[in-house]
Amino acid sequence: MDMNFTADSSLAPSRWRKVAYGRMQPGYDDNHTDETFLEDMVMNANVVKRNMLKVMQDSVSISQYLCIVFLVVLVWIYTLRSTLNENSLLLLDISLLGSGFIILVLTEEMLSLKRLWNYVLSVSFFTTGLFVLAPIYQTLTRSISSDSIWAVTISLLLLHLFLHDYSGSTIRPSGALKNPNLTSCISLNASIVASVFIASRLPSRVHVFATMLFSLQIFLFAPLVTYCIKKYSFRLHLLFSLGLMAVTLTFVYSLHCLLFVLLVGILIFVNVVCPYWLIRIQEYKFEINGPWDEAKLCFDITD
Repeated sequence: MDMNFTADSSLAPSRWRKVAYGRMQPGYDDNHTDETFLEDMVMNANVVKRNMLKVMQDSVSISQYLCIVFLVVLVWIYTLRSTLNENSLLLLDISLLGSGFIILVLTEEMLSLKRLWNYVLSVSFFTTGLFVLAPIYQTLTRSISSDSIWAVTISLLLLHLFLHDYSGSTIRPSGALKNPNLTSCISLNASIVASVFIASRLPSRVHVFATMLFSLQIFLFAPLVTYCIKKYSFRLHLLFSLGLMAVTLTFVYSLHCLLFVLLVGILIFVNVVCPYWLIRIQEYKFEINGPWDEAKLCFDITD
């Protein structure tokens, strides 16, 4: 009797243990799980419940930059129509450059004299380079038709808007946690090429220089300035964005009513329809987490 009990005990499999590394346990398959496998399952642990007003406020950054791009296109059109001469463009460039530096000085808390001097040197270098390269830009697309130039320019601007980083700046501001990514750099290059195409249709070297300087100021430094404003005060960011939208709509309406309707529709779609869609689709989000998930690092490996 005792001998049979001992034999049965030796043939019974040992208790299964949940171990990550080790030998295969006798009597159990490699993918074996017991009844406690689903005890640690958590559903929708990381799903964030979003507020409609908060999402609409966050979408203002997108509408703000859309209006900036529309203003750039308006300046291009008025320049090609000779409504804006080279002196007006140069005065506009100087005004934008001065106001941008003032905003940086007033809003950046970690702005040192060394960093400010680096900004001044960078502006001086690319201004000098633009003036030297202006004759080349002027004759760059002489053999290409204007319709092709506008088609390529619009395509590049759409690519620029699609890849643009609306949460940051292509130039890394002081205190920023991450460097600009690859897509934002591609977006910037697309906007620069579009500016070169438009500048190549202008009649004089000064026109080309003033237009390229204006475009680079907007596409390169405007995201930095708006980022600093948003970081300094979100309320000031909203007021600045609403004022920019109003100015853009006014100029677009004076140019063409159909473009005005198009821009109004885009702004409503970005600021109202898209946030509403995001809130609605959150109801259908279903996420499952458990011990089978990959381990996540709780620290930054780049530090």
